[in-house]
Amino acid sequence: MWNDISIESRGVARISVVCALLSALALVMVHLISQPCHAQEPEKEGLGIIVSDKARGQDVGLPLYPGSKPHKDESNDSQAARLGLWGGGSGFKLAVVKMDTSDSPEEVAAFYRKALSKYGNVLDCSHPSPAPADAEGKDSSKNLTCGDDKPEKGGMLFKSGTKEKQHIVAIQPSDRGSVYQLLGLSNWSSDDKN
Repeated sequence: MWNDISIESRGVARISVVCALLSALALVMVHLISQPCHAQEPEKEGLGIIVSDKARGQDVGLPLYPGSKPHKDESNDSQAARLGLWGGGSGFKLAVVKMDTSDSPEEVAAFYRKALSKYGNVLDCSHPSPAPADAEGKDSSKNLTCGDDKPEKGGMLFKSGTKEKQHIVAIQPSDRGSVYQLLGLSNWSSDDKN
C-alpha cells in the first residue's frame, strides 16, 4: 500500500510533517473506501482515525535521545504529529517527532543505530550501497530498502524494520548541536499474508 504512496521517494528528511500527513490521509481514505471488508485481527477491526499534533518517542517506537528537547523553529507548525486511519481490513499509523540536542550528529547516530537494531538490520541511507543480488528472494517485497531516501546535505538517515513497519531516524547538524527526526510507520492490509 505505501509503495503506491511513495513516501520513500519524497525523502523523509525533506518533507514537512503537515504535507506528508495530509497526502497520506487522502490516499489512504481512497484506498480504504475501495477495499471490501475481510476478517481481521482484533486490534485492526472496525473503523478508526487518529489526528494529533502531539507524539512521543514511544509513539514512534524509539526512545528520545537523552537530554533532548522539542525542536523550535520560526513557523508555528507542530514539531510532532500522529496520524492513523483504519477500516475495511487496511490501515496505517504514522508518528513523527522532531527534537534538538546539544550533542554532535555522530553521538546521536550511535545512539539511534543501537536503538534501531532491535527492529533488525539498520540501513545507513546516508551512504546507501546497492542491494545485494541475493536480496531479491521471495521475501524481497517485505525487505526495507533506502530507495530514493537520502538525508539533507550534511545529514544522516537510518532505517530499520520492514516495509510494513518502518522506523526512520534523520539527523542534521545545527549551530547548537543536532536536530533529529524520528518517524514510525506501520501499515497493514487484509491481503497481507502475515
